Amino acid sequence: MILKLKKAELKDFLDAKVELYNNPKFIDSDPIQIPHKFSKKEDIEIAGFLTATIAWGNRKSIINNANRMAELMDHSPFEFVMQHQKSDLEQLNGFVHRTFNEIDFKQFIKGLRHIYEKHDGLESVFAKNATKDSLQKSIHNFKQCFFEINHLKRTEKHISDPLKNSAAKRINMFLRWMVRNDNNGVDFGAWKSLNPSQLSCPLDVHSGNVARKLGLLKRKQNDAKALSELDNSLRKLDPKDPVKYDFALFGLGVFEGF
Repeated sequence: MILKLKKAELKDFLDAKVELYNNPKFIDSDPIQIPHKFSKKEDIEIAGFLTATIAWGNRKSIINNANRMAELMDHSPFEFVMQHQKSDLEQLNGFVHRTFNEIDFKQFIKGLRHIYEKHDGLESVFAKNATKDSLQKSIHNFKQCFFEINHLKRTEKHISDPLKNSAAKRINMFLRWMVRNDNNGVDFGAWKSLNPSQLSCPLDVHSGNVARKLGLLKRKQNDAKALSELDNSLRKLDPKDPVKYDFALFGLGVFEGF
């Protein structure tokens, strides 16, 4: 069933839900709590990237395993990434979150070091291919840079590619965390070279189903085409900060069973 609301009514309804969920209380039950344990920009972005990478499945399990990742990096993600020796990677042995295992974790540590050493860091590599209203090309470019070094093919599946019709939910969520400054202490706004207007909504089962019920999305699959359609709908409601509505869609789906 689609809820029929006029544009102004829909905006008011969703703005109220954003206000309800986009506040510090949200952090306690969300994986974003992991990067919030850090204060240095590079620690925040590495902890955020790794947390977002494993953000599928049971939320409690995601949070537990992301905490475990931080622990295995001695609670100093940037230092561990940049200064690790081959022997240091052995302490990651036995890590597993669903299909992301110790092989993938070690590769991600090496890939991150490559990004900082050869591409001037995470923010720089994402900013490089950004267009006026999209970071989807940036995600594609980032994946190419990340896997320039020697790696096992199996690890590639853990970074989605929008140019291969993926909605890239987890990496779009990570970008929301880093780019968007909500002034409420949830999203970090740590990356100043990108704007919230360029972000895409992290599209998953919950946000997709709610968006369809509200008439924001017609396409049935949660893929890159659906993401583009949803982005267009949300940009009409707020062109400067369209992904603030992720809080509304997610909250309605997960907390209210909308």
